[in-house]
Amino acid sequence: MQEIKDTQRAEVRIGFDGRVHKKYKGQLAKERYENEVRVLKYLEAKGCEFVPKLLEEHPEQLYIVTTNCGAIVQKMSPEKEKAVFDELESYGVRHDDAFMRNITYSAHIGRFCVIDFEFAVILESGQGLTIKEAEEAREGDYERKGDD
Repeated sequence: MQEIKDTQRAEVRIGFDGRVHKKYKGQLAKERYENEVRVLKYLEAKGCEFVPKLLEEHPEQLYIVTTNCGAIVQKMSPEKEKAVFDELESYGVRHDDAFMRNITYSAHIGRFCVIDFEFAVILESGQGLTIKEAEEAREGDYERKGDD
């Protein structure tokens, strides 16, 4: 497998078959895993074609396998970036990490795609996890450790 990303939050690899393997780790790993699974299922039910499709989920290992949405975009105008995330919102999901690093280009479908839904909110239900919530949880952990 080809390693794409190995950070404190996740390991992402692309298998020889092209599928994307993501293992969650670190702060709020379980919550981020659950949120990404929930959002990807929601978007699939809504017929959104420019996000990864969830192929496998392994809650015990905090590990998913998805389809591949192409290559990370290196350059994009701020207007186009905004338009991609606005289109995602038309499917009922707000991406709380709406930056170019979460946009890919799929030559297979000939369009820009959105990835990485650890921090995203389903608008109709309000379900989701935001970066602000994660930061607040991290601050709470630091405060609790300081009390020891």
